[in-house]
Amino acid sequence: MQIPSQITFRHFKRSESLASKIRERIAHLELICNYLISCRVVVDFINRKHHQGNLFEVKVILKLPNHEIVSSRNPGLDHAHEDPFVSMRDAFDAVERQLETYIKTHRVRVHLKEREERQYGKIARILRGDGEYGFLTTPDGREIYFHRNSVLNNRFDVLEVGAEVRYVEELGEEGPQASTVDLVSNARNVA
Repeated sequence: MQIPSQITFRHFKRSESLASKIRERIAHLELICNYLISCRVVVDFINRKHHQGNLFEVKVILKLPNHEIVSSRNPGLDHAHEDPFVSMRDAFDAVERQLETYIKTHRVRVHLKEREERQYGKIARILRGDGEYGFLTTPDGREIYFHRNSVLNNRFDVLEVGAEVRYVEELGEEGPQASTVDLVSNARNVA
């Protein structure tokens, strides 16, 4: 986390055991998402004048790049929240669910961006047989490896040298490779 966590207790004396549990939950959130900027937690004692006990409200505020997640567990009439540990657990469970949803959504956006950034190239070499892989030439003259499984619509067998393809480049174990290869034309021996 770029900014140290902040834990605030309002309207009651600070509880070190509760603060310790909160720090554990913050550490767990950092394991889920390694690009958290900050986390602020406010534990508030709500003094209500009624027959049952008083309640605790816990608010968790996470800051991420270009996004903020806020989870507030308003106790309402839930008397389980007479225990600050229960209120804290519920607030962190809620913020964790929101964070996981954000991460999934963010990954989808990254995946869609990759699709938009497909580049054009031409098949340079095809090696059929045991390996079933090939190389394509990029517009800047580099050769990029691709495997049979990277070719969309099971069209590896119809690929020919010189055929124009669209591809998505990524870094593989042994250098750049095409994670997706899509046949655009069947041109033969185009230079």
